[in-house]
Amino acid sequence: MKRFLAATAIAAILTVPAVAQSGGDAAKGETVFKKCQSCHMVGDGAKNRAGPVLTGVVGRPVAAVDDYKYGKSTKALGETGATWTEEAIFEYLANPRNYLRAALDDKKARSKMAFKLKKEDQRADVIAYLKTFSK
Repeated sequence: MKRFLAATAIAAILTVPAVAQSGGDAAKGETVFKKCQSCHMVGDGAKNRAGPVLTGVVGRPVAAVDDYKYGKSTKALGETGATWTEEAIFEYLANPRNYLRAALDDKKARSKMAFKLKKEDQRADVIAYLKTFSK
């Protein structure tokens, strides 16, 4: 099973849809991000909520917000040196638990984030929006 999960993770990374690689629409992403605002903040003065601040998340190491209490699996992924690339965020937003399970090769990995953003164009748009808050 571990080999299957690892192969699945590699296949997902290699076959990330073109919509993620070509970039999304930041204006549309701002609208989609409203779904995220109950747990996340971005921009000047942003504070952690149920989820960490997402200002500067694109290109940031996983589990790197000092004053946020990450779940065990996310901390473990951060300890591997993983970074929140656009592709990683794209896959994570589709299914956070499955992303962590594949990335860690651990069928018991869990994510504190239960929300899934299933539409590829919306994920690309949210990433484009988050990129406007790069440090």
